[in-house]
Amino acid sequence: MIGMMRAVTEENDEVERRFAHGVRVAEALLFATAEPLAAEDIARMMPQGVAVEAVLGELERLYRPRGVNLMRLSGKWMFRTAPDLGYLLRKESDEARKLGRAALETLSIIAYHQPVTRAEIEALRGVSTHKGTLDTLLEAGFVRMRGRRRTPGRPVTFGTTETFLIQFGLDRISDLPGLDEIAAAGLVEGQVPTGLGLPLPSDDATLREDEDALEPDLFDIMIDERLEEQANEAPLNPDGAEDKPEDGDGGR
Repeated sequence: MIGMMRAVTEENDEVERRFAHGVRVAEALLFATAEPLAAEDIARMMPQGVAVEAVLGELERLYRPRGVNLMRLSGKWMFRTAPDLGYLLRKESDEARKLGRAALETLSIIAYHQPVTRAEIEALRGVSTHKGTLDTLLEAGFVRMRGRRRTPGRPVTFGTTETFLIQFGLDRISDLPGLDEIAAAGLVEGQVPTGLGLPLPSDDATLREDEDALEPDLFDIMIDERLEEQANEAPLNPDGAEDKPEDGDGGR
């Protein structure tokens, strides 16, 4: 009996040891990367028999009261500065360019109504959308071109990106606040009209029935073709001169 109890104790100690080692491994991986890690990537480094979900849950608990928190963003995991301490790390020289009102309005419309075209954005905003506004959002990585609408002119459709979710601290697009939450935060003036609501946002990458895939960029195709032509061209002599036929004995 005593021997059996000792064996059980040793087995439990080994399980706890492997789990503790798994926590340290996951912690090291997450601190060493600047990009969020998927649970599947962390799981590949776990000791045998250690569940990555339990490890991440333990890490999230351990870091909850600390200066950095473990957060799940866009379905992946990363350490981020605790929200109440973010102001300590802000530097005027390092601050990213703030989005203007037009860009924020455009980004909000894309987030809630994606996939959406520029004309649809303008209809929702009630004003014209400057091309530079969309360019700013594309360059920031918050917005991507999804496809083309199957309507006359085949306009491009826009949607949000993983960078958008990470930047705004969201695990999934459905975490965006609803109208009631927005009104409760005082961001809506006056009483919300009856029947007014916001669509349930979705960033499903699958093209809709009214969307076609984006065709390859014509400029990129031309560049690739030119590079291929250059690769197939006969190389020049080392001294840069063109080959000349030999004159044979008559040239002596």
